[in-house]
Amino acid sequence: MSVNKGTVTREIEEKLRAALAPRVLEVVDDSESHRGHGGYREGGESHFNVMIRADHFKGLSRVARHRAVHAALGPDLMARIHALALDLDV
Repeated sequence: MSVNKGTVTREIEEKLRAALAPRVLEVVDDSESHRGHGGYREGGESHFNVMIRADHFKGLSRVARHRAVHAALGPDLMARIHALALDLDV
């Protein structure tokens, strides 16, 4: 887990806050635990665990919640992320 927030981590946080107004948002760069695996990049910022609690998700299916996060991040940022584990709830 990265102590200092990198550029991608900050960008994820900013985009999710702006789009979803979460009550709780945790973005963890978990890249180091994937060293030697596919998609790992030296310096990290390739594998993330994201936990969000937001009213925006009320009434949405699991798939719709994931789509909302992907839309909020946008295709350019999503293309720079190898793995994104999501824990999404109201």
